[in-house]
Amino acid sequence: MNTTQANPSAGDIEKRARRRAGAKMGWYIHAFVYVLVNLGLVAISASRGHSWAVYPLMGWGLGLLIHGAVIWFIAPGGSFYDRLVERERRTLRGGDS
Repeated sequence: MNTTQANPSAGDIEKRARRRAGAKMGWYIHAFVYVLVNLGLVAISASRGHSWAVYPLMGWGLGLLIHGAVIWFIAPGGSFYDRLVERERRTLRGGDS
């Protein structure tokens, strides 16, 4: 058994917490860009009397859903970067989840 995994150092915990928090922040950025771009596409689509914007909404939405499932089911946490980092530290130290 690797003792580093059983008792990670403070540096290892910090590195893992920042990596996991960064992945979650990446999902928030992805979701924000999804909303902005698709609002624009819906506006363009509606202004021309068509409903084609539903296709990029569904396709990209599936990608966002998969991205979120990977992030949130593997590494649960908070909502903003600093809070994510702190929560990941506690989780990795064996505190609350």
